[in-house]
Amino acid sequence: MFVELIIRNFAVLKDLRVPLKAGLNVLSGETGAGKSIVVDALAILLGGRASSGVVRSGEARALVEGVVDVGGLDAVGELLAELGMEADEDQLVLRREIRAEGRSRGWVNGSPVTAGVLRRIGSLLVDIHGQHEHQRLLSGDFQQQVLDAFGGCTGVADRVTEGFRRTTDLRNRLAALEERRRELESRADFIRFQLGEILGAELHADEDEELRVEATRLAHADQLARESYALHELLHTAEDAVTDRLADSAARLRRLAETDPSLAAHASTLEDAYHQVSDAAAQLADYSAGIEHDPVRLENIRDRQALIQRLQRKYGPTLAEVIGRGESLRGELHELETADMDAGSLQNDLQRAEAAWQTDAEELSRQREEAAGRLSGAAEAIFPGLGLEGGRFGVHFEEQSAPSAKGRERIRFMASMNPGFPPGPLSQVASGGELSRVMLALKSVLSDIDDLPTLVFDEVDAGIGGMVAANVADRLAQVSRGRQVLVVTHLARVAARASSHLVVEKGAMDGAAVSVVRRLEGDERVHEVARMLGGDAGSGASLEHARELLGGVV
Repeated sequence: MFVELIIRNFAVLKDLRVPLKAGLNVLSGETGAGKSIVVDALAILLGGRASSGVVRSGEARALVEGVVDVGGLDAVGELLAELGMEADEDQLVLRREIRAEGRSRGWVNGSPVTAGVLRRIGSLLVDIHGQHEHQRLLSGDFQQQVLDAFGGCTGVADRVTEGFRRTTDLRNRLAALEERRRELESRADFIRFQLGEILGAELHADEDEELRVEATRLAHADQLARESYALHELLHTAEDAVTDRLADSAARLRRLAETDPSLAAHASTLEDAYHQVSDAAAQLADYSAGIEHDPVRLENIRDRQALIQRLQRKYGPTLAEVIGRGESLRGELHELETADMDAGSLQNDLQRAEAAWQTDAEELSRQREEAAGRLSGAAEAIFPGLGLEGGRFGVHFEEQSAPSAKGRERIRFMASMNPGFPPGPLSQVASGGELSRVMLALKSVLSDIDDLPTLVFDEVDAGIGGMVAANVADRLAQVSRGRQVLVVTHLARVAARASSHLVVEKGAMDGAAVSVVRRLEGDERVHEVARMLGGDAGSGASLEHARELLGGVV
């Protein structure tokens, strides 16, 4: 629930703090004081459309901030986790800034977010009901959710949605498979030709580099043999060879070491060098003897290199890419060869999924039909007490021409607000105040089901009074049990039932209109309720009547 709403430079609101509590919160005040502007600011905070027109004249920007207690709201926690955020000790700070040039920005706990994210979070926190175009009651999806929640149909509705997604996925996969098969069939001969060309070459990884090294060795065989044997002679067999000099030097050092033992290590180094050079010389001799003079092998290598280079130009540019292309072509040919079997398997899965969807959709339709009658009766029983005497409420089922994620039918709430008039869609037959009272009736019916923590009603009391006002007040008090309700009202009876009474008052600052909000207690609340009763607010009779309505609350 909301703990506090902070509004700065928004229309006539200069610097406003609206403290809120659990239960029924009432916002009253003279006409034009700015009560509905508070609701407008809240709607913008929750991702509503913002324009530069809301910025107070002479200011650069407007700011709306809300402090929200989200303890126990698992759905909010899951959404925050999805967004990579978390609440700070079960508390969220939502913020929206609107600049005079029209741009807006949003934050959640200091992290910048889009208006869309604010809307997603707001949809789990607040319902705003009043004369606004975005009222959820006019949404077909919301009407369906209300009916399914009332009828206990959400489980089977979820199965229908999931079943539709599965059938759609299977149809898309089957269509993609058929398209892929047609595409592969159109070039099957070309695939087989290319695959045969690559596989026929019997390539292996790094073969091009191996051939390059071998070809270079064969091309320079005479030089390699001659030079390696010359080095063998220089190191070991020639007169005054390196090994002879090393042996002589080591022997002389060994004799000197008899006089100075510190030279023994150098003698050992030369002896090691002698053995290493001797080994190198022997290896060079073996290498020289092993050099092949094979022009035929060199020619074969040149032919093989030419073949690989041709394949690289067509399928490369690297040998690894040529080999990879062969694997890809092999895979495409396998796709084509198994397409019929894959299509048959998908077709069987699709038939089973469609049958399961049909079964669930029929069960959902049955449950909805049964729930529709009960919901209509429950709502109509409440209507008279809310000033909708003679009003009728019903649920219209419009058969869909094709399966959908919502089931076999489209749900539409129908109503007639006046006797003798045929029912029509709520958006066409209900005024703003009537629409709010219809929502109030539904919220009363759903009070044990709907877990949305905060409801806001603006103009719910339009055009009513007397016992109807008392009934509306009772309904609002009932709906506020276990949740937070904010009501903008002109009715003293509604105000008297509030657990928290706030008043909006208009004044002036530096020659410009400004509104403030105060929480009323004690005699101040008595006087405000007396004012709302009409007549002389300061008279003893009005004050006594106010105290009676408050019933000892103050």
